[in-house]
Amino acid sequence: MKRKSHVFTAIFLTIIFLTSSGFTVVGHRGDPTKYPEETIQSDDSAFNSGADYVELDLHLSADGQLVVSHDDDLYRVTHTHAIVSQNTWQALSQLTYDNGEHVMSLDELFEHYQKKPNTKFVLETKIDHSIDPSYQLEDEIAATIKKYHMEKRVMIHSFSAASLFHFRKVMPDAYLILLVGSLKRINFSNLPQVDAVNVSSDLILNHSWLIHWLHRINKQVYVWAEMDESPELWHWLINKNIDGVVTNFPSTGFKYKLAKQGTKKYDIHRNGIYFGKEKTATMMNPYVRVKQKKYVKPGQKLEVMYGVRAHNQLYYQIDNQTFISAEFVNLDLKQQDVAPYQDKQILAKPQHKVPIYRLPENQAKTKKEMPINTLYKIQNFNGSPKSMWLYTSLGWVKARDILFYGFFDGTSWHNYNKLPRINRYTNIALLEYLPLQAPKTLNFTQQIRATWKLNN
Repeated sequence: MKRKSHVFTAIFLTIIFLTSSGFTVVGHRGDPTKYPEETIQSDDSAFNSGADYVELDLHLSADGQLVVSHDDDLYRVTHTHAIVSQNTWQALSQLTYDNGEHVMSLDELFEHYQKKPNTKFVLETKIDHSIDPSYQLEDEIAATIKKYHMEKRVMIHSFSAASLFHFRKVMPDAYLILLVGSLKRINFSNLPQVDAVNVSSDLILNHSWLIHWLHRINKQVYVWAEMDESPELWHWLINKNIDGVVTNFPSTGFKYKLAKQGTKKYDIHRNGIYFGKEKTATMMNPYVRVKQKKYVKPGQKLEVMYGVRAHNQLYYQIDNQTFISAEFVNLDLKQQDVAPYQDKQILAKPQHKVPIYRLPENQAKTKKEMPINTLYKIQNFNGSPKSMWLYTSLGWVKARDILFYGFFDGTSWHNYNKLPRINRYTNIALLEYLPLQAPKTLNFTQQIRATWKLNN
């Protein structure tokens, strides 16, 4: 009987650990490094990358429509000066982002995701009640949430305590989060009204006792920052007892969530394309990488069922007991997205250090850099149209770090101009650079040594 009790206790503690050791991943404005922020494409990418929630900002148009936008002036995202509060919804809805989507209303967002129950949102009210004493914004948000029955799928956060206090009146059961960037905002005038506090990472770095103190008074702790993919910052965060992270890199947040939970395999269920130049053998599992006599061919369409992280690398399961390295499998790029760049070369931007990466992800950065005044042929692609990775004989580089070389004829420019706006990189060498060196051709032994150096 005593043994059974110990077993029950062990199982109970294990369940508690598995349900409490992770954290909530919130995609800040969707997945903004891959696609234009606060668009359906960006939101879908965040959810597909493992985000539990997507964070969005709300303003009121001149005629009282709820507009999804971080800025009141839409110039930064639509290239057209238009103040949300000074324009009607009809005028604003004509403006488009680089991916072709138009500016969106909260009604349109909820209508699109209403029948996708796993999609959840954090809504931010962009308002200063010392300037605007009305609560029309909050009342419209509450009415729209109720209209689409999204009460259980929405959290609301704001820098405005007055805004959150009003929500507590009109939506008593709403989950409310206070955004803070300084200690003076964390006080017993604000805290009783909210369920959680979203604290800047700088504040937590300087006052780590805050997490324990807020948990003592039954408030959850979220952390926000511009959130780069620095391993130091992420390792520091996941070793703190935080409840959630608001990040521009939801795929990285999900990766660390899995690491904290001890999870190895996760659902993907998306179509992809193998971008490799040569056929590659699959393997039965990614832990013991024994190749099979089963191959994936260049350009082959794949159904990616699951993702697995092993040996600090991502693998995709594409069939029963069939895995492939994710390095040359693309879920976000199609052949037409990269066609104009396909036969081009690249060189480092003048006076710009271009880091080399072992894999097409920020945390695979090596100590190597791309030599200056040297041309390298683009051998492959990964990433997304807005955040593309290029593979060369040196390894992977980011498309935004280099100059594309070879757009010196009419055909190249014609193909380039046919691309959607989101696919058009402007970092293009307009003139031929002299002197330029061609990279040395390595023999087999030198290639092995170079690969070893890159991976170490």
